[in-house]
Amino acid sequence: MFDGTDGHYFHTGSRGHHSVWDSRLFNYGSWEVLRYLLSNARWWLEEYKFDGYRFDGVTSMMYIHHGLQVGFTGNYNEYFGYATDVDAVVYLMLVNDMIHGLYPEAVTIGEDVSGMPTFCIPVQDGGVGFDYRLHMAIADKWIEILKKRDEDWKMGEIVHTLTNRRWMEKCVAYAESHDQALVGDKTIAFWLMDKDMYEFMALDRPSTALIDRGIALHKMIRLVTMGLGGEGYLNFMGNEFGHPEWIDFPRGDQRLPNGVVIPGNGYSYDKCRRRFDLGDADYLRYRGMQEFDQAMQHVEEKYGFMTSEHTYISRKDEKDRVIVFERGNLVFVFNFHWNNSYFDYRVGCAKPGKYKIVLDSDDPLFGGFGRLDHNAEYFSFEGWYDDRPRSFMVYAPNRAAVVYALVEDEPKVVNDLELVEIPETVKPAAAEPVKESEPDEESEPLDS
Repeated sequence: MFDGTDGHYFHTGSRGHHSVWDSRLFNYGSWEVLRYLLSNARWWLEEYKFDGYRFDGVTSMMYIHHGLQVGFTGNYNEYFGYATDVDAVVYLMLVNDMIHGLYPEAVTIGEDVSGMPTFCIPVQDGGVGFDYRLHMAIADKWIEILKKRDEDWKMGEIVHTLTNRRWMEKCVAYAESHDQALVGDKTIAFWLMDKDMYEFMALDRPSTALIDRGIALHKMIRLVTMGLGGEGYLNFMGNEFGHPEWIDFPRGDQRLPNGVVIPGNGYSYDKCRRRFDLGDADYLRYRGMQEFDQAMQHVEEKYGFMTSEHTYISRKDEKDRVIVFERGNLVFVFNFHWNNSYFDYRVGCAKPGKYKIVLDSDDPLFGGFGRLDHNAEYFSFEGWYDDRPRSFMVYAPNRAAVVYALVEDEPKVVNDLELVEIPETVKPAAAEPVKESEPDEESEPLDS
């Protein structure tokens, strides 16, 4: 109402109001609106040296129907038709082009659930220009699954949701965020362990079956999300150590334009906090869950599996409740079965050689039961299995995830100049020549 009308920066009438969010909607076709928004985007990067932006609610921007009560099927008519707000899409192209033009190292992430084609293609190639899409469907799927019995979890359904993105579109995956942890819902940890978290998370007290199950599955959910969900991974406000409860900001009653009243909480601050000290307390089980998150990040930093072009899902076994996939030179094995552990379980692999354990969710350091020997070595043998040219045998404990890495045996280099010579007296007996590692096979196209 700066100029006496409701359309100074926004659309007039009903098109200028979001019926669910009780917020105004910008008129992206207005020259002054574009000047305001573009200068705002530049200012934070320039003055505060931000690394980039996550654009919130992009689906609502790109469509006149705001994505409400619309089920996107992938048909191009859903994206390129009268329901698309062309002005908003052009603004997104402009702001991405400006950000990357002024600050090439800046990162832009768009929160879109519609699967808009070309969303992460550069503007100069005809795309919207984002670097990453926020993979929102994953977190919603986990909450949906957690409401089911263990026996009703479907491995194929989990894999499909994690990989359901456009070919070569980079995504940021996450197990939960504010959409799950705000009032009206619960964090993943609270869904899994509920009120037992108040009494049985201390290490000097005996655990319960619910706590053991919750800690094990929480680690597996995070790792499989990071392993298959995209090229980036997002933690959310204590998710890295299994924060209990939910977040609730102080608020009063809210009356929507349609007359509906959303009750407040009397401006209470009771749940308006995160207890980050829980993850650092060495006398609580949260510490092990936080250590696991740190270990996940270190494995990714060392092996770079999230940015590897090679991804192949070799097993989605509904009977065994096992998921096996390759990413880079790593082989991930998840056993979601609530009771069955498998000895001499055969898993496929692409490259020949020796494999070792580089991450084990059952490690006692992470609150596990220590059922695996981390000094064990696993040798591949020839022969097709699960559509892979080779395989090796593992022990797959129930409710555990294990990551195996190919060991590259290379001669040690001193000062980058000379090779270490092994004295004749300690040289091993001659062995058969080892076959050279074959190059990565072309990845199986993921579901799109």
